[in-house]
Amino acid sequence: MNLLLFAATECRDDNLLTLTGRRLQHLRQVLGSAPGDVIQVGQIDGRIGRGQILAIDQQRAELAITLDREPPPKLPATLLLGLPRPKMLRRILRSAAEFGVSSIHLLNSYRVEKSYWQTPVLTPAMIRDYLLQGLEQARDTVLPPVYLQRRFKPFVEDQLPALIAGREALLAHPGEAPLAALSGSGEYLLVIGPEGGFIPYEVDKLLAAGCRQVSLGPRILRVENAVSSLLGRLL
Repeated sequence: MNLLLFAATECRDDNLLTLTGRRLQHLRQVLGSAPGDVIQVGQIDGRIGRGQILAIDQQRAELAITLDREPPPKLPATLLLGLPRPKMLRRILRSAAEFGVSSIHLLNSYRVEKSYWQTPVLTPAMIRDYLLQGLEQARDTVLPPVYLQRRFKPFVEDQLPALIAGREALLAHPGEAPLAALSGSGEYLLVIGPEGGFIPYEVDKLLAAGCRQVSLGPRILRVENAVSSLLGRLL
């Protein structure tokens, strides 16, 4: 935890913050914090600053909060991802938040198992928790919105063209068009299939909507590694 995050509703009018639970445990057991110590804090969807520990014991910690700077800018990237298996999805949500993606769309496709849509990982509370873990690592405060696109064809035909407008849409799919380094000066939509990739029908639909097919190289990467490879080229 490189940044201790808190909700605006947790901070009192006198800029005092009381912590219990996981965050208190981190202060005591990982950081070994004591009264007078200063740690990095951030208000979720708000600013970053410092928290001076006024008191700490086994039940609670009390901090005086000062927020004086903006969070780091987001990557100019929206991620459109074929829904992966739940275990991999947890890692991808954390990583996407660490990299600073602007938003995430999770898309159904032929090779997405129906059971994946029933996972508790897709509940708003769990999505938020995994994103917060990524933000804590990256010292960011702004949660990227996550959209669940359960119907492939209606989304690609009716919504995707508008989502692509003003962006360069790159479909990462094995082929003969290697992807060079990306410039951070434009807006990107990065499209990655599920495990096993998109089927030819889906690739054709994505291309017709305005995506450009690119290859990440001769090796077939796991979904999470493909995500990291694409986002890493924007850093």
